[in-house]
Amino acid sequence: MQTSTPSAPPDAPLLEVSFLAGSRGERRLFQNLAISLLAGQVMWLRGRNGRGKTTLLRLLAGLSTPAQGEIRVLGQSLKSAPVSLRSAVGYLAHANALKDDLTAAEALSFVGALSGHTPSPAEVGEALKRLGIASRADAPVRTLSQGQRRRVALARLALPRAPRVWLLDEPFDALDDRGVEVLNRLLADHAAAGGAVLLTSHQSLSLREPVPQVLNLDDYSVLA
Repeated sequence: MQTSTPSAPPDAPLLEVSFLAGSRGERRLFQNLAISLLAGQVMWLRGRNGRGKTTLLRLLAGLSTPAQGEIRVLGQSLKSAPVSLRSAVGYLAHANALKDDLTAAEALSFVGALSGHTPSPAEVGEALKRLGIASRADAPVRTLSQGQRRRVALARLALPRAPRVWLLDEPFDALDDRGVEVLNRLLADHAAAGGAVLLTSHQSLSLREPVPQVLNLDDYSVLA
């Protein structure tokens, strides 16, 4: 998996969090959270519903502001990070965020452009092929099943210049067994190329290499 993001010193965490607290509105969800995500690592973020898993991913992606604590990407504070550094982190939400009136190929190209690089038709085709959805490249998104839409959304991870750190909210949702296998291979290849992944999943993970490390957000919850 090619990356064009800044590099971190050898053996330094790609993503590091200390004393982090997150809230939803006026309600504190978790606090004193510490994370050290290394190159080649896949971390499984677990926790009961409402404990702040999505809130945490949004904080790490720079989409929300933490109640307290610090987030560092490639050794630099995310708060003051330049655009080039922020591009080292890619966030895929639970919602697929695909436009219904576009074809699968057009939707993937549009999403790729939002990250700062418009992929070529060949790159889009190769990414869709990697996710096993190339046969539906010219089909409008509105005609795709939920599983097919999820594959198109995940195909952005197979585009060139992928972010170094992936934050994935329920990436296995709606995938069949074959889709799970394809995503597992994508995760394994990204880790082997020096990337890192933090993901949530209500399903038990079947990824064997690398063995996912578990981070239980319940351990940092301030909720009763």
